[in-house]
Amino acid sequence: MSKPLVTLPLEVAGWRGQDLQLEPRVIKGLGVDDYLNRFYEDQYGKHLSVYIGYYKSQRGGVVIHSPKNCLPGSGWQPVTAGYTRLVQANGKSAIVNLYEIRKGLDRQIVLYWYESHGRIISSEYWAKIYMVLDAIQLPPHRCRSDSSRCPLSDNRTESCQRATAFAERFLAPLGTLIQ
Repeated sequence: MSKPLVTLPLEVAGWRGQDLQLEPRVIKGLGVDDYLNRFYEDQYGKHLSVYIGYYKSQRGGVVIHSPKNCLPGSGWQPVTAGYTRLVQANGKSAIVNLYEIRKGLDRQIVLYWYESHGRIISSEYWAKIYMVLDAIQLPPHRCRSDSSRCPLSDNRTESCQRATAFAERFLAPLGTLIQ
């Protein structure tokens, strides 16, 4: 990684960010070498959050932290699960996970994916397969787990579009940190 994740822009396409710290015990449990946990708000008061975990190496027994495990572990239950397409600045598209989750009366849209060596990967299984292949072929493996959480408004489609549009704009600066 060329720079710490905290150097990612605090302003993205009209959204203003604020960093949120995780507790040391949470960081230890995640096993990340670097992370970004940030809250973004737009001019209309709409908000979303971004979490990125960076693992310098996956060879020491530390495994990618999957939202499929951590969200239910923190009380969020999946309502729907599927995929959506993000269009990158270079015109290439990537398939990412799209979840709707619920905790009590709160509902959120979650987009998440894994990035490694220029690949955006939606599947935990393929992320692990690439990790093994890369470990054989490349210098020490680097992996990131990226996600964007967007509170669900009354209009699910609008919330999905807002989360997708933000994620697409966030991919460009994110891609500059890890090649």
